[in-house]
Amino acid sequence: MAVSDPLPGAPDPWASSTIPPWRAGPPYAMTEMIAAEPALAERLARRLVADAAVSDLASAVRTAADSASAITITGCGTSEHAAIGGAEILNAALTRVGKRPVVRALQAFETLRHPEPAGLLVAVSHEGGTEATIEAMRVARAAGVRVGLVTVSGRSPAAALADMVVETAEQDRSWCHTVGYLSPVVVFGAIGASLAGEQLDALALRALLDAAEQGPAAEEVAAQLLPCERLIVAGFGVDYATARELALKIEEGARLPAVAHEVETVRHGHLAAADRRTGLVLVWSDAEPLPASILRRQLGLLEAAAALTMPAAAILDVENGPRVPLELTPAGRLSIPSTRRMDPALEALAGAAIPLQLLTERLARARGVNPDTLGREDPRQVAAAG
Repeated sequence: MAVSDPLPGAPDPWASSTIPPWRAGPPYAMTEMIAAEPALAERLARRLVADAAVSDLASAVRTAADSASAITITGCGTSEHAAIGGAEILNAALTRVGKRPVVRALQAFETLRHPEPAGLLVAVSHEGGTEATIEAMRVARAAGVRVGLVTVSGRSPAAALADMVVETAEQDRSWCHTVGYLSPVVVFGAIGASLAGEQLDALALRALLDAAEQGPAAEEVAAQLLPCERLIVAGFGVDYATARELALKIEEGARLPAVAHEVETVRHGHLAAADRRTGLVLVWSDAEPLPASILRRQLGLLEAAAALTMPAAAILDVENGPRVPLELTPAGRLSIPSTRRMDPALEALAGAAIPLQLLTERLARARGVNPDTLGREDPRQVAAAG
């Protein structure tokens, strides 16, 4: 498969995916999915310009915001992290048009605790078969909430419960989802652009992702983090979504324990258990100006890691890189490119996607692990997955 070739969509009739074919070594299916993402994102962005469901969802967000109704984006796992990023993107778009940023992201099961009586729920489910997400949609629909869905196929079980479905059309071939994360981020970028009366720049998106390919840098960082027994991943603001996704990817793809926290949260107790066997990865992809106090806390976390002899690495926007002394990232760094031709929240999330995925894939290689299967070649993992 050439990296520019479209990926197949969901089976017709729809069926849930099966475990990816076993590969003893790279390139894994995840490797191929990462390589396919720049061209895939450009194709998707071009399709979304003419997708009526995108404009319908943008209109629904605007209407709910005007009436002070709840707007919730939901999902599970990787889709939940795309939902967190989607909330950041849509809130930025609302701010640009002079409206209050009222969109929230909730894990699908959490939405069942206190269902909203009105408003809008946008669900994210790559294949459209996630049980908790489907239940969240069913409960919302029964309460009179309008329901949107971002998914691969309009034939999926989740699509049957949605008023508006945005199809991403190309399905991830690895269970360690990369395309399954980037695709909904692009969709929310298109919805945000439509909401603001703009159009998502497909060429700028392609350029951003092409420039984000940093295999050698990811390999160096992976080698430095290889001796670690666990990792802490930290991010602030929009970068928290990226930190969450990186921690999940490392656990499911490289089978290395990892946890994500807000930057400030790490300083409030979590370092008590950290030492030279604990790695730190700071995500700082947001190039928007920060108050001096926040800048100090970002750097302060890396200084704390140095005091504990923790191997520390960073994923940094090109404008933030010079703000971080090299000695504070002894485990290396990956650079996030910049185009400044799209919404900053979208640029930060999309720009960090390939670096975080490459770091995971190279960690999996270094640990001798196949990232595609989530460990389901082990019957115990199959039993645990239910």
